[in-house]
Amino acid sequence: MPLRFPFLLLAGLAACGGAHAQASAREHLAPPGWEGSYHAIHYSPVVKLGERVIVSGIPASEGSTEEEKIRWAFRQLQRHLEAAGASLEDVVELHSFHVARDHAEFRERIAVVLKVHGEFFRDRYPAWTAVGTTALYSQDAPMEIRAEAVIGSGRAAKVSIPVPTP
Repeated sequence: MPLRFPFLLLAGLAACGGAHAQASAREHLAPPGWEGSYHAIHYSPVVKLGERVIVSGIPASEGSTEEEKIRWAFRQLQRHLEAAGASLEDVVELHSFHVARDHAEFRERIAVVLKVHGEFFRDRYPAWTAVGTTALYSQDAPMEIRAEAVIGSGRAAKVSIPVPTP
């Protein structure tokens, strides 16, 4: 009997160690056209860690108007997520960074972002932090967006937030 306990303990520890090593494996991904981010600028557009997907900041840099640029960034976010097997409905957290001189300009710019955000996130909204800043890496981008997702989490998302009454 005394030999059985240490053997079971070691077997249990070995099983946990194997599960930990498997869960810790990460994959670096980039949708087509974004490979230079990894090889030239040295950052991963997407990191997948098990079912967790982390998308690096995507500058709103393509388009002739601010709204078009922002819509392009959200489309790119969708492409980045798809590269890892996730979707917009799997997004659990957004961070956005907005170039603005002051609070008034920030509020003006965020209004456009809110409009476009509503086109991509129609319900089951992710947690979201919007931050004002004076500059971004991409000089002509009015904003940049990054996200975290959990693959499959959007399929059975439950909303437990009552609609406020006036």
